[in-house]
Amino acid sequence: MKKIALHWQILIGLAIGIWFGYFFPGDVRYVSWMGTVFLTALKMIIIPILLTSIMSGIINIGNPAGLGRLGIKTLGYYLMTSLLAIITGLIMVNLLQPGIGADLGFSKEVEGLAAASGNFGDTLIHIIPENIFRVFTDNNAMLSVIFFAILAGLFTTRLDERYFRVISLGVNAGFELMMKITQFIIRFTPLGVLGIIATVVAENMGESGALAGVAQRLGLYMITVISALAIHALITLPLLLWFIGRINPLRHFRAVSAALLTAFSTSSSSATLPLTLNVLENKAGVSNKVSSFVLPLGATVNMDGTALYECVAAMFIAQAYGIHLGFAEQMLVVFTALLASIGAAGIPMAGLVMMSVVLTAVGLPLEGVGLIIAVDRILDMFRTSVNVWSDSSGAGIIARTEGEQLLTQRNVLKL
Repeated sequence: MKKIALHWQILIGLAIGIWFGYFFPGDVRYVSWMGTVFLTALKMIIIPILLTSIMSGIINIGNPAGLGRLGIKTLGYYLMTSLLAIITGLIMVNLLQPGIGADLGFSKEVEGLAAASGNFGDTLIHIIPENIFRVFTDNNAMLSVIFFAILAGLFTTRLDERYFRVISLGVNAGFELMMKITQFIIRFTPLGVLGIIATVVAENMGESGALAGVAQRLGLYMITVISALAIHALITLPLLLWFIGRINPLRHFRAVSAALLTAFSTSSSSATLPLTLNVLENKAGVSNKVSSFVLPLGATVNMDGTALYECVAAMFIAQAYGIHLGFAEQMLVVFTALLASIGAAGIPMAGLVMMSVVLTAVGLPLEGVGLIIAVDRILDMFRTSVNVWSDSSGAGIIARTEGEQLLTQRNVLKL
């Protein structure tokens, strides 16, 4: 009997999770534990795989000039796509104006936002860790881990040959070990997705009466965000794949579909990273040299969906409070959303916390986040999928610019 593909297994898990959460919300505890165990297992390997993959990628590149070229391409792609996403969101929110006439009575307090409203300069300063071992125990300190991994990998290439061989062998062996553990965890993805989705559906069934009540108040806002995300995911990124990478977008989507479905269900690009690495190398044909450098960096700093969402949400809050933002203020929203998305952790609802940075920058009330909190978990699933789709597209495009032959490129007849 032919084995069912992983993305179909995940789709089945999604369907069963929705069915269970909708019809048996009171019994969701019987399946929610599967989602908790699955997410915990993924979080367990985030730091080790981030450290070993980046170091392995830099060590395998070898030539510092090659690393510089790859780094410039990667950061250039991430800045370009994030900016395109934000502009798409800004256009949509100005066209549909979802905040005009919004019911402010729906807002509620969100704890911890004021404390989280730091500036981008603070984020940059805290990239340098005071204690690297403490950072290794904190899944929210991804930028610090990346900073240390880049330094360690770069200076490994400058060691004496005998030391270089030892560290190179150890790092590559560690990365292979992490990928083996990842492949084991991936086997349980459908069950984990089932537990996560069932819990989300059950929780939203009890939010303010029902999902219908939420949709009635915030429906246009949700339509604005999802429409803008769809334009970026289905038009902008495929055009970049087709014209810059000469990659068939449909084939590339099919190759990474399992990772996208997992991102949708977990709302965490960091938790999805091991699976994204796996499918890009085995299904799309991207080399480990490129994927191990581009993807871990992207899972932390490339947040197209989050940047777009923060821009739309800030404009929605301004419209709801009757605050007019001129061209200069809107450009400030664009710039701040770009910087805030870079500092956002790849975990569920991280974008909501970083929203405080955007609101503070343009003088909007932090309490406005209470307007959108009810539907944030749903939108988080969509924007995380876009984040991972952008990361995987970037890895494919950069691999092609490095001269690699992929299974998803346009001149390949069959995937």
